[in-house]
Amino acid sequence: MLGKAKWMLFLLFIIVFTLGCERGDGAKTTSDDGTTKIVASEKLKIVATVGMIADLARQIVREHGTVECLMGPGTDPHLYKAREKDIRKLVKADVVFYNGLHLEGKLGDVLKKLQRKKTVAAVADDLPPEKLREPVEGGHDPHVWFDVELWMLAAGKIRDVLVEKDPVHKQDYVNNSKVLLQDMQDLHEWTGRQISSIPKSGRVLITAHDAFGYFGDAYSIEVMGVQGISTEDEAGVKDINHMVSFIVERKIKAIFVESSVSRKNVEALIEGCRSKGHELVIGGELFSDAMGGGGFTGRDVSGNGSA
Repeated sequence: MLGKAKWMLFLLFIIVFTLGCERGDGAKTTSDDGTTKIVASEKLKIVATVGMIADLARQIVREHGTVECLMGPGTDPHLYKAREKDIRKLVKADVVFYNGLHLEGKLGDVLKKLQRKKTVAAVADDLPPEKLREPVEGGHDPHVWFDVELWMLAAGKIRDVLVEKDPVHKQDYVNNSKVLLQDMQDLHEWTGRQISSIPKSGRVLITAHDAFGYFGDAYSIEVMGVQGISTEDEAGVKDINHMVSFIVERKIKAIFVESSVSRKNVEALIEGCRSKGHELVIGGELFSDAMGGGGFTGRDVSGNGSA
């Protein structure tokens, strides 16, 4: 078995070797600055690291490209390790989109290496610093998609990268992004209305890890996570006991698990509360660092329920 450092070097070698051997097979041109652009009707091959980014890219590129997501439903991007087939997908892509802000932790070095040879864009790295949250452990909180207005800026970044890469279809990308951004603005306003209907004293969200800070800031909800920003952070006994006391004191009725995070800490909270005579239930499953498996067909922003 290769050690961690040797395995990373091996993956990076594959990138360099494959890129060196890669030959274009479509109607592309190289501009004066050395970048490759699509100049004919060839479809763009796009790879996105996580589902939230893949979703934006699909709605902007539409018929002019294909979008593949590296990390499927329930996958934790903080702990994700690149596999050989991932490297091959990245190498074959015309454009690679990732979040940045250390969300893709263990994949970060591979993406930076790839950036020297391909169009690789971090959709969150250029967001206004004053709008980013600073976690306790240092660095910015990467879960920016939970503030819809902030995520709209990420959509704009994807649009601009596609226009630069494929100027032939610039107007389509601009038009598609206008539709997307209006839908996102409607979602932002709808969410605000729904949350404001909850009494202030009841606006508390407790989750498995601290991924919903932007959501709390944007929609005036008090958010607490058992674990830190990264799922690599471990919750200790002291953290659990502190959270139990908070839940009991505030008489909170439910806590939420996450699709990409172990339930053990949530279950520890339930047991801790039960020992103090307070019944706490699991209110449902949230999608924090990964999207769901599909089946959601739409949203009715009029407030009348799901479409």
